[in-house]
Amino acid sequence: MPSPPSPESPATALIALDWGTSSLRAYRLDPAGRTLEQRHSPHGITQLPVAGAEGFVQALQLLAGDWLAAWPRAPLLACGMVGSAQGWREAPYVAVPSDFAGLAGRLVTVPVGSGRTLLIVPGLIEHREGLPNVMRGEETQIAGALALQAVDDLGLIGLPGTHSKWARVADGRVVAFDTYMTGEVYAALSQHTLLARTLERGGAFDEAAFRRGLETAQSEAGRRGPLSTIFSTRTLGLTGVLTAKAQADYLSGLLIGHEVQSVCRTLGAELQGQAWQLIGDEQLCRRYQVALRHAGVEGVRWISQATEAGLWHVAQAAGLVAGRTGLP
Repeated sequence: MPSPPSPESPATALIALDWGTSSLRAYRLDPAGRTLEQRHSPHGITQLPVAGAEGFVQALQLLAGDWLAAWPRAPLLACGMVGSAQGWREAPYVAVPSDFAGLAGRLVTVPVGSGRTLLIVPGLIEHREGLPNVMRGEETQIAGALALQAVDDLGLIGLPGTHSKWARVADGRVVAFDTYMTGEVYAALSQHTLLARTLERGGAFDEAAFRRGLETAQSEAGRRGPLSTIFSTRTLGLTGVLTAKAQADYLSGLLIGHEVQSVCRTLGAELQGQAWQLIGDEQLCRRYQVALRHAGVEGVRWISQATEAGLWHVAQAAGLVAGRTGLP
């Protein structure tokens, strides 16, 4: 149970939540948008203490109930899967191209008790080539990246994760994005297929094995696609080339390599000379930096604290907190 705030705790201007599928993060921000405190719990939307709306209320109280009591006037703002059809209340998608003031104008409210409401940031949707694409939570991270960099154009932003996103940002707007299920495919292959019989997850990062996977993805054999090359994870183990532990990082490099090759092939020429950014877990982003350098993309930057910065600036754009009412 978190320790209650002391009487000397600094003023809180916003209580911000990043509420995903498997976890919940809470941030307490001061009037300048600085993070005073952050907390984490496993109560994502699929891991609630009890089912239904009461489960969301309990999860919020367990993690930040003392904050709500100590700062009863601080607005509550959330992003992520809490606004999905399976979440607390659905926040309908906003079509791209969209700026972040547009998102701020489409916040959805849900009562949380004691006369307070939670506002939820909507996600983004794109209809392209007959295939709809969506994101929830990443749009707020992109807003944070724009604010932290104080620019309108960020070129291409990669957001590695279970479902990696690659978003093109120009004139302060997300104009297009793509999704790659790389993380989820890796988890499924390494835990629930034939590969799992010889592959051993965990342990220190084997960069040599990871780079070997990148090389395979970029090779002539890689042109046959991941459905062909994935099996090499097993055969390289059977022939003694890769140890059980090395197979895990080889598979990681192989899948990330195929993803990066696809991004470079479809967007590389269009974005030549523009900046490439990464947002997400630092260790995972380091793998993507290695993969991008291997593909010839240099100077890729990792942006930290994008989620809390994005929630703060959406709150500003919505007039929930004092300061500017627009984003960079």
